[in-house]
Amino acid sequence: MKASPTEQKELLRLQALDIKLQQVEHQAKALPQHAELADLGRGLDASKTVLTGRAGEVEDAQIELRRIESDVEVVEKRIARDTDRAQHTSSMKDVHALESELTALGARLAALEEIELAVMERLEEKEAAVAETETERAAVASRVAGIEADRDALLVDLNRQLGELARDRVAIVSAIGEDLSALYEKRRVAGRGNAASLLRARTCSGCTMTLTGNDLEEVRAAPADDIVFCPDCGAILVRTEESGI
Repeated sequence: MKASPTEQKELLRLQALDIKLQQVEHQAKALPQHAELADLGRGLDASKTVLTGRAGEVEDAQIELRRIESDVEVVEKRIARDTDRAQHTSSMKDVHALESELTALGARLAALEEIELAVMERLEEKEAAVAETETERAAVASRVAGIEADRDALLVDLNRQLGELARDRVAIVSAIGEDLSALYEKRRVAGRGNAASLLRARTCSGCTMTLTGNDLEEVRAAPADDIVFCPDCGAILVRTEESGI
């Protein structure tokens, strides 16, 4: 394949652009904020599970408290009713019976109130645990927002760089033509990104192999507009006044 020395030199610019593109793309993917956000996201997921469990415990305690409060209300009504009946009956037998029942009801009420107090204390503890988890989650969410803002600011600049590099690449590819650019792309895939290298002092700048013997003679003998390749890495060797041949 033939290509003018000027077009071949453009391949070095294209290779440099592709290396820079890979570096910027890698930088965008490897921003430390990505790992931080992933860790914080996992923490938020875990705390959501904790919050759900604690909220369930609060609900259970509330249900238990309502049940006890209902029992207390029933007992208090029975005490009020029996007290009123005892005050308005003239039968000593009924008075004694009511007094016995009132004693039992009083004991029952005291026991319920003790249980009610214990449940209320437990409910307060559960609610405090929920509030603590919500506060922790709010702090993490605020931190996430800050990190996302930092990440987005960095990505804006990196994406700007990628856009500029992509535009420059299109311009170079258009200038060297379809055939040469297709050859370059083929070599870039085969060489895992190393498609064109400067031959400096008889050494390939891509793989650092120094040409000797028949390899060197073949490159020396090739016309300036011939495309030659590194016998080691397969990159297109771009010859200039620095090549030493």
